[in-house]
Amino acid sequence: MSLSNQGLATASDEVFMGTYARYPAAMISGRGCRLTDADGRQYLDFLSGIAVCSLGHCHPEVTRTIQEQAAKLVHVSNLYYTEPQTELARLLVANSFADKVFLANSGAEVNEAAIKLARIAAGPGRYQVISLAGSFHGRTLATVAATGQPKFHEGFEPMPDGFVHAPFGDLAAVKALINEKTCAILCEPLQGEGGVRPLPPEYLSGLRALCDQHELFLIMDEIQTGMGRTGTLFAHEQLGVTPDIMTLAKALGSGLPIGAMLATKEIATAFTPGTHGTTFGGNPVAAAAAVTTMKIMLDDGFLPLVQSKTRYLEAQLEELVSRFPKLLTGVRGLGMIQGLVLSEAGVAVGGAIVKRMFEQGCLINFAGNAVLRFLPPLIVEESDIDEFAAILSQVLNEF
Repeated sequence: MSLSNQGLATASDEVFMGTYARYPAAMISGRGCRLTDADGRQYLDFLSGIAVCSLGHCHPEVTRTIQEQAAKLVHVSNLYYTEPQTELARLLVANSFADKVFLANSGAEVNEAAIKLARIAAGPGRYQVISLAGSFHGRTLATVAATGQPKFHEGFEPMPDGFVHAPFGDLAAVKALINEKTCAILCEPLQGEGGVRPLPPEYLSGLRALCDQHELFLIMDEIQTGMGRTGTLFAHEQLGVTPDIMTLAKALGSGLPIGAMLATKEIATAFTPGTHGTTFGGNPVAAAAAVTTMKIMLDDGFLPLVQSKTRYLEAQLEELVSRFPKLLTGVRGLGMIQGLVLSEAGVAVGGAIVKRMFEQGCLINFAGNAVLRFLPPLIVEESDIDEFAAILSQVLNEF
């Protein structure tokens, strides 16, 4: 096997199922906001592994934590206690609305856990979950069913029963779907895969009111928006709405697979020994990485700096909108998850723009068939943002 982009791509395609449309680059190392491929080419990463590497690639403190923990204990079953997962759970509880935590390995798994918890806590006969059109909640059958995008359902029908979808932003439609079988409303504070669409604060407040009125659980999927991505530890903190259950993953472990489902004590008591579990959830190495990640993000000045850099990025994007009105119609997002909304002409070349950005050494993606999406590491510098804006301006000018 040749250690080159072409050699690794050829070797991979021979043995992997075709579930990914990959770019012709094999990434072999990363540092901060930069990735390097097998041919030695460097890329400015404004995708962060899709909101995962929020502290950049190979953050020195996280890397040191992983090395030290791997030398002590890599795995032990959840029949026993471990220090890293206990410390992580204590940090999550101390810095959130929640009283109890369940640890798993991914966003899909903790969303699945949240759905199971809502059903068992609501009691017999109440199993239906309302989610929103345009949402994305995972790839398991239950979380695909909860996802409000039909393209993810195709070929896997029939979908599991118990999931209905309301039009985006329509509170009356949500209310009309509530019945005696409903146990929860599931939503993202901002739809990432759905096109970087923030849910208006008044709409979220309306969902909270409906849950209170009908004794439903409000489940907030903060897998992409959580862990500092929006300038606060969790997005809902700046939106004036507190969920009953929250899910986290992606940036929690700075690249190691880990997810967390958080809930109030009253709801969490519905989970008892044997009702739910996981082999690898709360793995000592992943949990240790998450502890260090959280401590870095909770340090004085970290989140205010994210907010400051967000304003700088937004200003650059607004400038691009003013310069390229035939392709761009606006900017939308929250914190360091930003999107350039494309015109009809822009949508037609959205994929080509992303490909050209890749060719120019900058990684972004095309979300919801509507926006160019940007998820830079939270440690990004203004000089990196300047470089990104210059490359994007050059590419947009070509189109």
